[in-house]
Amino acid sequence: MGTRTRGFANNISSPGGVFDATDLNGVVPATNIANSSLTNVTEVSPSLGYAVSSVASDPPAPDTGQMWYNTTSNVLKFLGTTTAGAWASGENLGTARRLIAGAGTQTSALGFGGYTTTALANTEEYDGTSWTAGGNLGTARQGPGGCGTQTSALAFGGEIALPTAVTEEYDGTSWTSGGNLGTARYSLGGAGTQTSALAFGGETTVVIVNTEEYDGTSWTSGGNLATARKSLAGAGTQTSALAFGGFVPPPQSVTEEYDGTSWTSGGSLTTARRSLGGAGTQTSALAFGGEAPPGNTNQSATEAYNGTSWTADTSMSTARRDLAGCGTQTSALAFGGRTTVNLANTEEFTGAGAPVTRTVTGS
Repeated sequence: MGTRTRGFANNISSPGGVFDATDLNGVVPATNIANSSLTNVTEVSPSLGYAVSSVASDPPAPDTGQMWYNTTSNVLKFLGTTTAGAWASGENLGTARRLIAGAGTQTSALGFGGYTTTALANTEEYDGTSWTAGGNLGTARQGPGGCGTQTSALAFGGEIALPTAVTEEYDGTSWTSGGNLGTARYSLGGAGTQTSALAFGGETTVVIVNTEEYDGTSWTSGGNLATARKSLAGAGTQTSALAFGGFVPPPQSVTEEYDGTSWTSGGSLTTARRSLGGAGTQTSALAFGGEAPPGNTNQSATEAYNGTSWTADTSMSTARRDLAGCGTQTSALAFGGRTTVNLANTEEFTGAGAPVTRTVTGS
């Protein structure tokens, strides 16, 4: 067994020199343990990496890279990452509609405004399982901008019979008036939070480049987009935003990045499109759905942005345009929109890189 550095002699059983690790509370050099085994070992130092443990059920919160043997199902498993994203069906909106705005996360989302045969004030809240009615907007409208969270959201602009500058703030129960946009518009992009928001692009009677910044009370002018467009998507924060897609005409692949002062060019979308959904941040965004040529075709295409370029990911189940999106690149939500009819469909995206339990199989 070698020279002992602790008084473990009474814990060494015979025959075989088996060591009981429940009494091992000191540091023993590896060279001092040879040709023996350890029992009752429940944890290995992280510096040694993960040991393969035998468990009756999968660990409730494993770390990425951790491996274990499930003695119930008799399989070897590990927590890895997805190689591609996947869309799954969620619960339908209570009211099918297009030109709806969204805010929040995949499991705590908000959908508001939109259009059926008239502009809507309806607000709905999603908990990751189902939609329930929230407080109505004070001003019914289609094509508003939106940002924030389910309990602290912002709705701005949109169209009633004419473009509006109205801004409203949601507290999780009801909407109250905020400061009006400097330029009334609809089909605009949005990013940020209720107290630090960004509005960009859209249409008045013409497509515009205007950017405005909101501080929770009032809007002030920011740096203009390089490319005027409406029906575009947005992601990120007021000082680190992303604007992508849209319509001038024609449908655009243009991506622009905002640093709190000015917009600069980013990598172009693979598929030029308008009326698309978006989620994520400036350096980790998701674009999905929309409408593209030829023939103004509804899109199901999904693309992921890494801060430099867009790459194709798994397509949505339902091709559509005029939809809303929210969440992150690896945990996004798409809802509403239209094909030839208004839709209530909700889809949930689990993106590439998201942890997932995998089973080791033979080749």
